[in-house]
Amino acid sequence: MLLKGKTVIVTGAARGLGRACAVRFAREGADLVLVDVAGNLDGVPYPLGSDSQLAHTADLCREHGSSVVATAADVRDPGDVERAVGQALDRFGTVDVLVNAAGIAAPSGKAVHEITEDEWGLMIDIDLSGAWRMMKAVVPSMIEQHAGSIVNVSSTAGLVGYRHFAGYVAAKHGLIGLTKAAALDYAPYRVRVNALCPGSVRDDPVHEGRMLAEIARSLDVAVDEHEEIFVQAQPMNALIEPHDIAGAALWLAGDDSRQVTGTTLAVDGGFSAR
Repeated sequence: MLLKGKTVIVTGAARGLGRACAVRFAREGADLVLVDVAGNLDGVPYPLGSDSQLAHTADLCREHGSSVVATAADVRDPGDVERAVGQALDRFGTVDVLVNAAGIAAPSGKAVHEITEDEWGLMIDIDLSGAWRMMKAVVPSMIEQHAGSIVNVSSTAGLVGYRHFAGYVAAKHGLIGLTKAAALDYAPYRVRVNALCPGSVRDDPVHEGRMLAEIARSLDVAVDEHEEIFVQAQPMNALIEPHDIAGAALWLAGDDSRQVTGTTLAVDGGFSAR
């Protein structure tokens, strides 16, 4: 029960890594505020998490005894963000941990000069600025309580380049830069900020993830072959599992990492070591 008595906000909680983190944190005693856009967005060429998926994540967390608030919010909208954080403070009185897991993988699949203004703006607004908005809303309460942990879910795309994914790569590199700057800003208040960089995560049906499949689609890789192809790039000869990321996020969130801030933790089977 490493998070007993703590309140955690998880964005992108309807499915995928957001769900995996939420359920793991619930097992460790946390109360949860689950945030997701819970609907599709213009310009994103695949279905996003739904209302029913967000509700299912909440049910999975309640099975472990957690008190849960689930709320639909768009991290592009400052009003939505303030409302979601306000719900957390009204219900629980504190926010101890923020996990910024909301993100999109596409529109992608183009060379830099082919990306439109709208495509570029959409990617940056969700994958980078969305995390900044959540931090902006949460940090004042963490400063007041002189404690807190923020985990920004970046990617190996925040560490290396990927062909035809310039927007995603730029956003995830930017998220690491934001993490380092914020860690220095808030270190005097004992508020820690770290980045987690997953490698190729398997689309586990239990968590209803589809990020790897969408990356494959943007690269014109056949759906029935994409896992095998991605494994070939993994030094440990296996895809990352959602629970691997959730375990790393738990460590960064909890007191065992109390002296860790401004760091970038890659959970990628050695991919970025090459």
